[in-house]
Amino acid sequence: MTLHLQVSPAGAWFNGRKMPCSVGFGGIGEKQAEGDGITPIGEFALQSVWYRSDRIAPKCALPLHQITPLDGWSDDPRDPDYNQPIRLPHAFGHEVLYRDGPEYDLLAVMDYNRTPIRPGAGSAVFLHVWRGAARPTAGCIALSSDDLLWVLAHWQADSRVVVQP
Repeated sequence: MTLHLQVSPAGAWFNGRKMPCSVGFGGIGEKQAEGDGITPIGEFALQSVWYRSDRIAPKCALPLHQITPLDGWSDDPRDPDYNQPIRLPHAFGHEVLYRDGPEYDLLAVMDYNRTPIRPGAGSAVFLHVWRGAARPTAGCIALSSDDLLWVLAHWQADSRVVVQP
């Protein structure tokens, strides 16, 4: 049986487990542009998992990447490397993945706007650790660290993140 992570404003469900989650400050909907704060509606695969090895040790079948202080993600539509991992320092706008806070201790890259990449259509849509139940994201989906570890440990090759309003 294929397991999908169902996400809505009411929370997330995966493999019979209901979990609180955070979504973008713009709500769930059709993304309009970079920085709109909207969590995109749709069905998405997880491509890889990035993590801070000094803080967390995920167990999952997805490709794993250890986050270092030189890791970032381009969110500048003018950048030829838009919506891709980059090395710091970087001349264009970007997100730093190695942070003081917990939100990027563990993140899974969703395949939103990844193939093909459309500049300005939205970047860095991740499934990541939240800053708290009532704290919205910039457009990502965020779960508690324990829930995210559990989801990734049970993730299957054909599992998807299904986001609905």
